[in-house]
Amino acid sequence: MPHRVFSVEEAAEYLHLTATDVQQRVKDREIPFEKRGDRVVFRKRDIDMWASQRILGLSENKLADYHHKSTRGIREYLPQEAILPDLLERGAIDSAMKAKTKASVLRELVGLAEKTWQVCDARELLASLEAREQLCSTGVPGGLALPHPRFQQPYLFESSFIVVGRPIQEIHFGAPDGRPTDLFFLICCQDDRLHLHTLARLCLMAVKTDVIAQLRQAPDANSMRDCLFEAERAVLPNRKEA
Repeated sequence: MPHRVFSVEEAAEYLHLTATDVQQRVKDREIPFEKRGDRVVFRKRDIDMWASQRILGLSENKLADYHHKSTRGIREYLPQEAILPDLLERGAIDSAMKAKTKASVLRELVGLAEKTWQVCDARELLASLEAREQLCSTGVPGGLALPHPRFQQPYLFESSFIVVGRPIQEIHFGAPDGRPTDLFFLICCQDDRLHLHTLARLCLMAVKTDVIAQLRQAPDANSMRDCLFEAERAVLPNRKEA
């Protein structure tokens, strides 16, 4: 439902915030909103975009808190805690990408995604990735980037998936620390909640484990996949505490 409109309370529940948090962000104009008479409302598409960028910039403690809450919220339709085994297929990792520029790495990632047979329209996917990057880079400090479509459109994919690319040389991708990027995760989800949860899961793995260094040292794609699965297990929440 990409055109859905949220109330303050609905936006707060969706974003794992309190209504007071959302109201303060409206007051500070930190969150996209509209006024309909005396009512403040939020377009779902705008909220998803804002939430994606917010997750990429969360501190470690706030990221862990968001991940804990999003894990509980997603269990109603995704009961298993580990998501990477379902999202990251064999053959979905390229350990020696030839790309040298931001544009070429996006093209190679889409080409890798096509090999999963999950992409319905590769040209539209690439255009959506480019549109998302024009708004703000999905690169984060530490050499990691998590490109994803501007909007999560179920018709673009047969199912949700991730592909991973490690280029032979570092690429300047617009990360906020100004440093180049050498690890790319293309995230393609049919569902917005799964998309946001996957972003949080990967970011948490990056800050809570040594997976980034391990991925750089891994000799091949299979080893990279094993590193990712092990890192995900290390950050899985205790079901009794969630």
